Amino acid sequence: MILVGANVAVAKALADALPVPLIIGLRCLIACAVLLPLALWRDGALLPGRRAMANLLLQAAFGTVLYNVALLAGLRLTTALEGGIILATLPAVVALGSAAWLRERIAPRGWAAVVLAAGGMAAIVLARSGGGEGGSTAGNALVLLAVCGEAAYVLLAKRAAGALPLLTATLWMQVFSAALVLPAWLPELGAAARLADPALLSLLLFHALTASVLALLLWYGGLRRAPAGIAGVFTAFLPATAAACAILFLGEAPGAVHAVGFLLLVASMLLATWPSRRRA
Repeated sequence: MILVGANVAVAKALADALPVPLIIGLRCLIACAVLLPLALWRDGALLPGRRAMANLLLQAAFGTVLYNVALLAGLRLTTALEGGIILATLPAVVALGSAAWLRERIAPRGWAAVVLAAGGMAAIVLARSGGGEGGSTAGNALVLLAVCGEAAYVLLAKRAAGALPLLTATLWMQVFSAALVLPAWLPELGAAARLADPALLSLLLFHALTASVLALLLWYGGLRRAPAGIAGVFTAFLPATAAACAILFLGEAPGAVHAVGFLLLVASMLLATWPSRRRA
């Protein structure tokens, strides 16, 4: 979660320097180059069944393409600070999606988390209407769309949990993602000349290796050793790290309304993911 939060600031810097489709395409290719030998070594056979392939294609469309396109495009228009705070709505959006699509019942505590998330988003909207520097309503709306894409990915992954080894599933997701954005990023290849800047190239490599490979492996590896409810509590590190990186490395200045929105959204995340006494 710390790596994912740090990548909000990294994605902001990349989106300011490179075309969004090129960032996603190169990120997926780098991830495939790393994951292919690992998957062959650990999992052996790499060809999933038709149903698993269809689910992975949908996961790639929502969790990689929609999430990254909307996030990177949104970060061009808003601040990394506000973008990171908005990402904290994910547990609440997943809860609503579970109720609407998987017909799961939302407990009263879940509804309270949704209300707190809505309050946090209202604070961010209030910050925008107050004319704060650096962000925009359109950019924040795109980041929220990215959250919806990631929530769809979570629900699809939940539906297919355990059907494939982790490395194989992650590899095919990156392959599908690269193929889906191919028509958009190939025409932008000329902009890759900007990667002659070592600092920009380092940011891209960090972004690809951490967001598409290491963060996933750490997260799912952790889920094998800790209950999902306990793991969910640690999602609070995502907005906290994103905010810290935006302030420390990008020089963004938080306001009082940002602090209120941050506290409401972190409270929403903790309420939605903290394990119940009975489960503990």
